[in-house]
Amino acid sequence: MRDNNSIGPWIRRFLLEHVATERNLARNTQLSYRDTLVLLLPFLSKALGKAVDRLSIDDLSPASVRSFLRYLEKERRCSGATRNLRLATIHSLAKFIGMHSPEHVAWCAAIRGVPFKKTASSTLTYLDKPEMEALLHTPDLHTALGMRDHALLLFLYNTGARADEAAHLSLEDIKWGTSPAVRLVGKGKMRWCPIWPRTADVLKPLIAGRACGEFVFLNRLNQPLTRFGIYAVVRRTVAQASQALPSLMAKTISPHCLRHTCAVHLLRSGVDINTIRAWLGHVSLDTTHIYAEVDLEMKAKALALCDLPKETRTRPWHTDAGLMSFLKAL
Repeated sequence: MRDNNSIGPWIRRFLLEHVATERNLARNTQLSYRDTLVLLLPFLSKALGKAVDRLSIDDLSPASVRSFLRYLEKERRCSGATRNLRLATIHSLAKFIGMHSPEHVAWCAAIRGVPFKKTASSTLTYLDKPEMEALLHTPDLHTALGMRDHALLLFLYNTGARADEAAHLSLEDIKWGTSPAVRLVGKGKMRWCPIWPRTADVLKPLIAGRACGEFVFLNRLNQPLTRFGIYAVVRRTVAQASQALPSLMAKTISPHCLRHTCAVHLLRSGVDINTIRAWLGHVSLDTTHIYAEVDLEMKAKALALCDLPKETRTRPWHTDAGLMSFLKAL
């Protein structure tokens, strides 16, 4: 008879069947779930004086979960956001067990009753157009690495691609022709994104002479650039550009910041919110609405500073015309 009370087999099913197969979560999300359990199981084993393979479902009680969360914050110095991320994994594990084992439904409800901690919402960082242009003009186009850095930054700005998506981009993902586009795969989802003429002009010489299956962005050793390498390129370029434009020093700029910049600039050009959602690959429109709220907040601040007449404080949103003017400006 199967022992439904031992937590080991449930964790195995949770990671290998539910997270990886049934939900098909992104690889980084799978690793995050695993990392939480790598921390949780030794903590329970030490606290209860039991071997890891002897732990039962009842050993994971609301009290032990709260102790684990305190351990994360006090001893490991984790932020509130990280604490909530770890708790979300535990909630997900409890839900999985409760759905497949009716006798553990009450236990599941108790575990999922451990609340998340309220944390301050993070500020969305993006670059204004002069700052973005300063970043794009920083790499030395007379060198091979400078050309690659320029192409990478422009690609991130054009597509709003995540660092992992750009790192895994291959030549076969790009469709040339009268309307160039790129296929991006991230978080288990695929989307097509248009390539601006300006971006196409810098990508073509970068990949000239390469085979179809090769990666687009390579490092000094002609190996695929990793997402950590992409972070390094952005940080290095920002450090150089900050010497000429000090406003960059006040912002925390990462590849994801360029994704935010792409969305805000598209919105300001008049592109509708649904198009931006598809452009960035968001599942929920609520995620994309963050950019609309940020843009409205910035406009309100600008109006307050300028003290414009009431009749000039609103203007109609443009759609296709705004998009075309934005693309031509690039």
